Amino acid sequence: MRGVSGVRPVPAAETHRTTMFEIFFDLVFVFALTRVITFMAGSPSALTLAQGLLLLLLLLYSWGPYTWVGNLVRADVGLVRAATLVAMAAIFVAALVLPDAWRQCPEFLDAPLTLALAYVVVRAVQLVILFWVSATNPPLRSTLRFFSVPVVLAWLPLLGGALLGGAAQTALWTAALLVDIGGARLAAAYRPWQLRSVDHFTDRFGLVLIIALGESLISAGAGPRTMAPAGAAVAAALLGLISTVCLWWLYFDRLALAARTAVSNVPSERRADVAGDAYGIGHSPLIIGAIYVALGIEEVIDRLTGDSPHADPLGWEAATALYGGAALYLLSRLVFRRLTVRAVRPTQVVAALLPLVLLPVGRSLAPLAALAVLTVCLIVVTWYDRRDSARTHPA
Repeated sequence: MRGVSGVRPVPAAETHRTTMFEIFFDLVFVFALTRVITFMAGSPSALTLAQGLLLLLLLLYSWGPYTWVGNLVRADVGLVRAATLVAMAAIFVAALVLPDAWRQCPEFLDAPLTLALAYVVVRAVQLVILFWVSATNPPLRSTLRFFSVPVVLAWLPLLGGALLGGAAQTALWTAALLVDIGGARLAAAYRPWQLRSVDHFTDRFGLVLIIALGESLISAGAGPRTMAPAGAAVAAALLGLISTVCLWWLYFDRLALAARTAVSNVPSERRADVAGDAYGIGHSPLIIGAIYVALGIEEVIDRLTGDSPHADPLGWEAATALYGGAALYLLSRLVFRRLTVRAVRPTQVVAALLPLVLLPVGRSLAPLAALAVLTVCLIVVTWYDRRDSARTHPA
C-alpha cells in the first residue's frame, strides 16, 4: 500500500487514530488562534472583541474540513501530506499577519489581503484533496458538489472586504462567514459526510481544545516573566491556572469519553450527522470560549505587571472577555453534552449562566479581585457538575 501512496490516497481504517503529522498541523493552527489574542489585546474594545470573534470563526471553519480529510484518508502519506503542508504554510502566513487584520499598508504587506488570500489557499487545498479522494467514491463526490459552491462563493466577499478595509471589511467578512457556514450546513444536510473513525474524529477536536486551554496557561505565566515573581502577579497567575484546570476538568474528566462512546453507539447511517452537529456546533464555541478566557487572563496580568501597574476597575471589555468567555465555554459544553450524551439538567444551565450574572460585578472590581471571583465561580460550577453527574448520569 505504501508503494502506491504517492499516486493515490491511502484510505483510513475504522480504527485510525490521530497521527503525529496531524498534531503538528493542529499546533500551527492553534498558533493562528493565539495570534487573534494578540490582535484583540492590542486595543481591547467592543469592536475588536467582535472582530476577533469573526477571525476565530473563520479559522475554525477553515480547519474543520481537515478533520474529515484525515478521517477519510491518511493525512501523513504521499500527496495528501504534501498538499496539507501547503495549507500549513498558508495558515502560518495568516497567523503572522493576523494582529494587523484590519490595518492596510499598501507600501509594505497588505495584511487584510494577505490574510484573505491565505484563507483562500487553505480552503482551495481542502477542495483539491477531497475531490481527488472522491474519484472512486461517488457519494462523497456528490457531497462535495454541494459543499464546494458556498465555499467558493464566500471567497468573493472575503477578498472584496480585504480590498475595501474598515467597516466594509467587517461587513463583507461577516457575509463570507455566513455564506460559508450556512451553505456548508445546508450541503451537509442534503448530502451527509462520511465518518470512518470516531476515535480519530473526536481526538482531533479534543487535541485542539486542550492546546487552546494551554494558551490560558501561557497567558497566566506571561506576567511573572516580565516582572519580579512576587505579589499580585503570582497570585493572578495561580488563579489563571486554577481557572484553566476547572475548564479542563469540565470537559476532559468525564464528558469527552462519554461523548465519544455516545457517538460510537449511533447507527452508522446517522453517525456522521450526529458527530458533525456535536463537534461542529457544540465544540467550536468551546475553543472560542477558552481563547477569550485566555485574553481576559492576559489583560489582568498586563494590568498588574505593566509599566504602571494599577488597581483600577477591570472594565467592560476585559470583563466581557474573561466572564463572557467562561460563560460561552460552559454553555457550549452543555450544547455539546445535549448533542451527544443527551443528559442536561436545568440546574446545569443555571450554573453555566453564573459568569454572565457576575459580569457586571467583575467589571467594577480591581483586576485581581475580578479574576478571583471568576475562579471561585468556576470551582463551584465544577464541584456542582461533578456532584450532579455522579448522582444522576455518570459522564
